[in-house]
Formats: sequence, C-alpha cells, structure tokens
Amino acid sequence: MTKGEPRAERRIRRMQVIGHCTLLSEKAMCRSIKLLFNFEPPATDEEIRASALQFVRKLSGFNTPSKANEKAFNRAVNEVTNTARKLLDSLVTTAQPRDREVEAERARARAMERYL
Repeated sequence: MTKGEPRAERRIRRMQVIGHCTLLSEKAMCRSIKLLFNFEPPATDEEIRASALQFVRKLSGFNTPSKANEKAFNRAVNEVTNTARKLLDSLVTTAQPRDREVEAERARARAMERYL
C-alpha cells in the first residue's frame, strides 16, 4: 500500500491480502455468506435471512441504510430471503447431508491456517 494510491485501490489490495471476497474474481465469494444447502439439520429461517442481509449489504454498499433507503433495503432483504428459501427447498442432491459440527471444525482449521 502506498500513500499516493487512491483509497478504493488500497481497500481492494487490503481485501486481497486478508482473503475477503473481491471484485477481481468471478469465483470469489464473500466468506460471511454461508453455504446453506444440504446440511443436517437444514438451514433455519434466521440463517437464510442473515445470508440475505449480507448479500443485500454487499450489493448496496450499505451496512445500515439511511432513512431514505431503509424501506427499499428492507424490502430487498425480504425478497432475497424468500427467494433463497424457495431455492433451498427446490434443490435436490444424492450426496449425504453435511454435518454442521464437522464443517464448523473444518472452517476453524482453515482459519487457523490462514491467520497463523
């Protein structure tokens, strides 16, 4: 990072360094949006709403919207939540459901590897 570099470019470079999702790769996915399909027990409504909220935040660039944008922001979160629920309910697979505890342990191991 250099002082003469525009703020947006510094932010993108910082995101690359710490491993957050970036706009530079189509395969990148923000880690705060969790995989919800094929788990035992299935994803809860709260988990789906939390992912929808993260998605709308990412798209809009708002962590919390202004009063002027609050209604549109909340409507988008509700619509994404409903659409995500429909998607998860309609997907099929022959794979065994993932165990939440096993996946959580794998995520902790990856985090330890990444940050140590």
